[in-house]
Amino acid sequence: MSGKVAKAGSHAGAGDLLALVRDGRATTRGALQQATGLSRATVGQRLDRLFRAGWLREGAGGPVGSPLGGRPSITLEFDDDHAVVLAADLDTRHARAAVLSLTGSVLAEHSGPLAVEDGPEAVLDGLGRWFALLLEKTGRRADEAAGIGLAVPGPVDLDTGRVVQPPIMPGWDGFDIRGRLARAFAEHAGGPADTVVLVDNDANLMAYGEQRTGYPDCSAFVLVKVSTGIGAGVVVGGTIYRGTDGGAGDIGHIRVPDGTDALCRCGSYGCLAAVASGGAVARRLAAAGVPAASGSDVRDLLTAGHPGAAALAREAGRSVGEVLATVVTLLDPGVLMIAGDLAGTPFLTGVRELLYQRALPRSTARLDVVTSRLGERAGLVGAGALVVEHLYAPERAEERLAALGV
Repeated sequence: MSGKVAKAGSHAGAGDLLALVRDGRATTRGALQQATGLSRATVGQRLDRLFRAGWLREGAGGPVGSPLGGRPSITLEFDDDHAVVLAADLDTRHARAAVLSLTGSVLAEHSGPLAVEDGPEAVLDGLGRWFALLLEKTGRRADEAAGIGLAVPGPVDLDTGRVVQPPIMPGWDGFDIRGRLARAFAEHAGGPADTVVLVDNDANLMAYGEQRTGYPDCSAFVLVKVSTGIGAGVVVGGTIYRGTDGGAGDIGHIRVPDGTDALCRCGSYGCLAAVASGGAVARRLAAAGVPAASGSDVRDLLTAGHPGAAALAREAGRSVGEVLATVVTLLDPGVLMIAGDLAGTPFLTGVRELLYQRALPRSTARLDVVTSRLGERAGLVGAGALVVEHLYAPERAEERLAALGV
C-alpha cells in the first residue's frame, strides 16, 4: 500500500486517483468522485491519462449499487503487466536477483556466489549481467524495466543510495552504487542509463516485503535477520523506519555482557554480532573441528540436525533474545519475525527463553514471534515494492505521466 491520502477537490491529480485505485480505497469512477470531490468529467479526464499510459485497465463489473437495478459499475484495476521491476539481494558471499511484476510476483529468479568483499565494481557488474539474462528468460525488453531495487548488508543513506561505514562491506563506503548499477544494466541489458535505482539495507527490505505481504494490518513490525551479521528492519505505519541517516535497526553492534572478549568486524569488542551471528557460531564450530566458515554453513548443519550446531544456535538465540527484550519494550511491535541463516527451531527457542524472561509481560502479551514466510525471497520482494511505491507515488506519477506526454 502506498500509504498516501489522495488530495481533495480540484487538487487531486491523476497520481492521486491511481493511489486510490491501487490501495483499493476507490475502484470505480463513482467512488473516485466521492473520495476526491471531483466532477465526473474531471475524473474521466484524469483516468484517461492513466489509461493512455497503460497503468490502468477496466476489470469486471462490480455489484449493482441500487435496489432498482441498473448497469453494474465497471471496476478499475492497476495494470501490473505494463512494466516489470528488477531486484537484487546481496549477502556477504551470495546474491539473488529477480524480475518481478509490479504487484510483487517473481517472474524469474537467479542466485549464485557473489562476494561483497570483491568490491562494488565487480559485484554490480555481475548483477548487470544477471539482469540481462533474467529479462531474456522472461521475454521482457530492457526498456520495460521500470526500475531496480537493491538490498545490501549495511547501513544506507537513502537520499544518495550510498552505504555508510558498512562493517562487512569493505571498499563500498560512499561508493556510487546507483550510478554504477544503472551503467551495468545499460552495458549488459541495453537498458536506459538513467534507470531508477533504489538501495536500502537488507533487513529493512526484508521487513518491508514480509510486512506488506503477510502482515499488512500490523502497525509496528520488527524483523531480525541473523546470518553472517545481525540486523533488524522496522516497519511502522506501513513505512520503513530508518532513523536519521539509515542506521536504525543495527542491533548487531549493541554491546552484550557475555561478549567482552569477542572482537567484532567493526573493530569493537563485545558486539552482539561477534557473539551470536551466524559467522560467530561458524567460528565456534570451526574451533571445535566442525567445518564451517559462514552463516550459510551453519544453516546447512542445522538442516542436517548437527547437535553441536543446534546447541550453539540456541545459545546465540538467548543472547539475541536478551537484546530483543529491550527492542520489544521500546517499540511495542505486534510481530517479531526471525529470519536469516539461523532462523530455525534451536535459535528461536533461545530467543523466546530470554525474551519472555526479560521483557515486561504487557510487552509480549499480544506479540507474535514468528519466522519468515517469504524465506530467501523476502529481500527481493521488499526491494521490488520499494521501487514500485517510489515510481507510482502521486507526485512522482504525475512527473512520469508528463514525461510520457499523456
